[in-house]
Amino acid sequence: MSKRRNAAARRPASPPLPEHCPCGLPATYAECCGRLHRGEAAASTAEQLMRSRFSAFAVHDEAYLLRSWDPETRPADVEFDPALRWDRLEILTATGGPFHTEGTVEFRAHYRAGGAAGELHERSRFRRDHGAWVYLDGEIEN
Repeated sequence: MSKRRNAAARRPASPPLPEHCPCGLPATYAECCGRLHRGEAAASTAEQLMRSRFSAFAVHDEAYLLRSWDPETRPADVEFDPALRWDRLEILTATGGPFHTEGTVEFRAHYRAGGAAGELHERSRFRRDHGAWVYLDGEIEN
């Protein structure tokens, strides 16, 4: 068995797919971010990519996270903390529409870790890579 296969076998199980989309829009996961995760649709704005990436963290979709990450800043893999659950996303500001090449999204991502509530406040940068929106990097806000 290869190292990669051994690592995959040791990873915690992914949470079950939710009925409602974790991104916060009033749609089912299958009809909203699930379409992007399955490759049936592409994000048309930086905000839509941010929402789909939040949902990918919530459902532990490593393949989508890596696909939607800028090749210049993408890590080799994504590790999920089994004690952490992403609950809700708040978009504070967003730029980067269908005709832009760069965008930013400031957001608060709410989570529970070991039963305690927390939030991540970040300003993320996005750009187009061969026409597709990708996550470039983010700066944590205080």
